[in-house]
Amino acid sequence: MKIVCIGRNYFEHAKELNNPIPSEPILFVKPETAILPKRNPLYYPDFTADLQHEVEIVIKICKLGKNIQKKFANKYYNEIGLGIDFTARDLQTVCKEKGHPWEIAKAFDNSAVIGKKFIPKENFKDLLNIQFHLKKNGDVIQTGNTKDMLFHFDQLIEYASKFFTLKIGDLIFTGTPSGVGPVAINDKLEGFIEGEKLLEVNIK
Repeated sequence: MKIVCIGRNYFEHAKELNNPIPSEPILFVKPETAILPKRNPLYYPDFTADLQHEVEIVIKICKLGKNIQKKFANKYYNEIGLGIDFTARDLQTVCKEKGHPWEIAKAFDNSAVIGKKFIPKENFKDLLNIQFHLKKNGDVIQTGNTKDMLFHFDQLIEYASKFFTLKIGDLIFTGTPSGVGPVAINDKLEGFIEGEKLLEVNIK
C-alpha cells in the first residue's frame, strides 16, 4: 500500500507558510514504512530540530482504479479517518531552497500517524462539512473543516489516479489546515473528528 499526500489544500495553511495557492493538487507519496505502528510512541528523529504536526482527514481507497473520473470517484472510498503528517520542517526548508525533492522531510519512517479506526462515510451527514481538530497536551492547536478544502475528495481521487494506480487499502492524506507547529519530547497529541477521539500519539 502507499500513502498519497496532498500539500497546500487549505488556503490559510498555504498562507501561513508563505506558499502560493495551487491551481491543481500538489501530490507527494509516503511509503508504507512511514506508518507508525499502532500504540507506539513517536521517537523524535535525530536528523531534525523542527518536527512539526499536520493533522489531516484521511480517506481509504476501497477499489482498484486508474484515470478515475470525478463523477465516479465517490465509489472508490468508503471510510474516513484521521492522521498526522509529521514534517521535518528544517529539512524541508533546505530542500526547497536547493530546489531538491523533499521526501526526506516528509516520508521518513513513522512520519504518518493514523487513527485507531476509520468511520464509514455514510455516518457523515455532509462530507463537505466535517469538523476535526488536534490537541497538544490538552490544548487545541489545529482546527479544520473539509468545507475549506481547495480540492475535495473526489477531485483528489480524479487527479491522483492520473499518475498513480490506486489500490485497495491505499490512503489519501487530504491536506492540513492552518495551525501547524512544532512538537517536543513528552508532548501528547490527540486528534478528533466531530468530537470523537480517533488518534493519540506520545512524542518520546
